[in-house]
Amino acid sequence: MSKKLPIFTLGVEEEYQIIDPVSRDLRSHLSKIVDGAKTILNEQVKAEMHQSVVEVGTVICRNIHEAKDEIRLLRSKIVELAAKQNLVVGGAGTHPFSRWQDQPITDDPRYHHIVNELQDAARSNLIFGMHCHVGIENREIGLQLMNQATYFLPHIFALSTNSPFWEGRNTGYKSFRTKVFDKFPRTGLPEYFDSVQSYDNFLETLVKTNCIDNPKKIWWDLRLHPFYNTIEFRICDMSLTMDETICITAIIQAIVAKLYKLNAANTSFNVYRLALIKENKFRAARYGVMGNMIDFGLQKEVATSDLILELLEFVDDVVDELGSREQINYVHNILREGTGAAKQLAVFEKTNDLTKVVDMITDQFTVGL
Repeated sequence: MSKKLPIFTLGVEEEYQIIDPVSRDLRSHLSKIVDGAKTILNEQVKAEMHQSVVEVGTVICRNIHEAKDEIRLLRSKIVELAAKQNLVVGGAGTHPFSRWQDQPITDDPRYHHIVNELQDAARSNLIFGMHCHVGIENREIGLQLMNQATYFLPHIFALSTNSPFWEGRNTGYKSFRTKVFDKFPRTGLPEYFDSVQSYDNFLETLVKTNCIDNPKKIWWDLRLHPFYNTIEFRICDMSLTMDETICITAIIQAIVAKLYKLNAANTSFNVYRLALIKENKFRAARYGVMGNMIDFGLQKEVATSDLILELLEFVDDVVDELGSREQINYVHNILREGTGAAKQLAVFEKTNDLTKVVDMITDQFTVGL
């Protein structure tokens, strides 16, 4: 009889766009939404660098069902509070036409420090993501799983692509958000570390040499969190819908659980060169789920959708124990209907009107709530 899996707790963070329903442009909420939310949701809601962004975070969830309840609550409450300010809310990795130059920065010492250090790289970072934490009590095991899970980041990323437009232009990418964020230091795919001591020494060196003032300023696509016992996946664009967020979260949890199961059986998944994984990440950003990626084992191109279906087979033996089969099976909807990027582009192709794209984004935000 196989050993029962531990509980892989979940925490999900989403970054929402606050939008003027008339102009469809991003709009500063002047902290009114955040302040109003804190009376209901405590520290689960906070302002971001730009005043038109609201970040929310779930409590620690024991399973995907609790995570879905939390996301439903958070989205509903922010929509309700925004409506009181005559504003609406949307979910996408970038806004279709807003200019970062027109968006005020939140008056907070933390953000002033980042802008002072990074200048226009920070001011132009008008992007929106979804982050997922998976609880791992043993940091040494967590680091091994981080090294191995890096291979799957392009697969996850492809499913989340939802930022084809930037400042009114069709960029040609399914996710331009990552190209905007690349201007920041310490971003992209994570380095390989052979031990937690090596990882912690790296963080300590950066702090001691004034590269960063705290280890959270490692903004990799995946990181062993410096303060919490979690692995944090940071590569995803913000999702259009709650169901997409929950599907991707369930897949992330299943990947970690499967890699943990292999580790407990004294085996492990291959660790591939970052240069190869970068090729797949570029393809995911450029084409989403509609293109090809590299199958490193076969050393040939295959359809990205086929690799994603292989991923589902890989994690299949842990899915029922996690209780997430229904949520993971939503992948088939994404592959059939397209990611958020494909839906944005379809509206634009039909209407040639980016305000209609914004309307679709805000309409989809509340689906299922």
